[in-house]
Amino acid sequence: MNVRTTRAALVAATAVALSAALAAPAVAAPPTTGHEATRAAAQAAVEAGVPGVTVRARNQHGTWSATPGVGRIGTDKPRSADDRYRVGSITKSFVATVLLQLEAEDRLSLDDTVDEWLPGLVRGNGHDGRHITLRQLLNHTSGVYDYTADPGFVRDHFAEDGFFEHRYDTRKPRELVAVAMTHEPTFAPGTSWSYSNTNYVLAGLVIEKVTGRPYGKEIDRRIIRPLKLTATSVPGTRATMPRPSSRAYSKLADTATGPTYDVTELNPSIAYAAGEMISDNKDLDRFYTALLRGRLLPREQLNEMTTTVPAAEGIGYGLGLMSVELSCGVTVWGHGGGIHGSTSQAAVTRDGRHALTLNLNGDWAGDPGALTEAEFCGKDTGKDTGKDTGTASATRRGPALR
Repeated sequence: MNVRTTRAALVAATAVALSAALAAPAVAAPPTTGHEATRAAAQAAVEAGVPGVTVRARNQHGTWSATPGVGRIGTDKPRSADDRYRVGSITKSFVATVLLQLEAEDRLSLDDTVDEWLPGLVRGNGHDGRHITLRQLLNHTSGVYDYTADPGFVRDHFAEDGFFEHRYDTRKPRELVAVAMTHEPTFAPGTSWSYSNTNYVLAGLVIEKVTGRPYGKEIDRRIIRPLKLTATSVPGTRATMPRPSSRAYSKLADTATGPTYDVTELNPSIAYAAGEMISDNKDLDRFYTALLRGRLLPREQLNEMTTTVPAAEGIGYGLGLMSVELSCGVTVWGHGGGIHGSTSQAAVTRDGRHALTLNLNGDWAGDPGALTEAEFCGKDTGKDTGKDTGTASATRRGPALR
């Protein structure tokens, strides 16, 4: 595995976690009522090499789902509309929601520095937590180096040999921060934007410092149980998947060729609050819809969450929440996520009336952005190039945390 190439791909991938094909000029399009284009886009992902897709859409006409492909390679076993899967960086929306709830309770301010809550932790090679705010963590303007771009971390957790040696290892969150501190910051705090998983590891640690409880317990108490998200969990160090679920597959390399490996079982502590959660399509729809409709946050905090900074053309990043303007002029909110063998996406209109949630059980092909364009703009390209313009960059191949 070429570590330099993989590192560059990981960094590029995180910058476009919920994009779609944005090159076309925005022109108004009537809302779609059917899902034929979405079905075709899902089938195209399978034809491009994804083992299986589970996709769910909801609009004023009701709820629809499809499961092309298979849940286990070498069998005819289909995926399920109720499949649970690792959601990767969709975890960030849950973490940001809890921090904003704590702000609403006057238990912290997003203008607090990281050092006020985690004294001395963010230090080294130019990093200084005394000059980084919690808000800058949540919107990725902190400049803190992304630990998943560290060549050693890539070798140990994303490459073939390293993955099979370390797949069950437990990594403590402070260890992940320490990896980042061996590098220089990406930029001075507040001067630019760059996606960094370290930001949300720190956010999870802040939640634990403020509440005295594990961040996952707070997500469970404040979000999962109130919304009755029965398929959603924060697994901690549990390597196995709850049922129903499909197998997850990866090439464990920055290529779309070569052997395919079953990577379903892994210790998700490598992701911690940046991406360890498990959910399903129905729960993610319910969560984002409730969030955007103000059921989880007061108006002031929801306004903060939906105040974005530019991330890429047509893409804004708020506080754990992204906005994307699609080619037909429709804007959707949500997040993308990826972890070994699992690529996920949630996209909801601001009024919560139209939603799309999906998962691919392979990480080397498929374009979630194509499904998003198909669902909200009714555009059926009839093919999938295997390039991911949605959850990762077109150059990304192989597993990543994004």
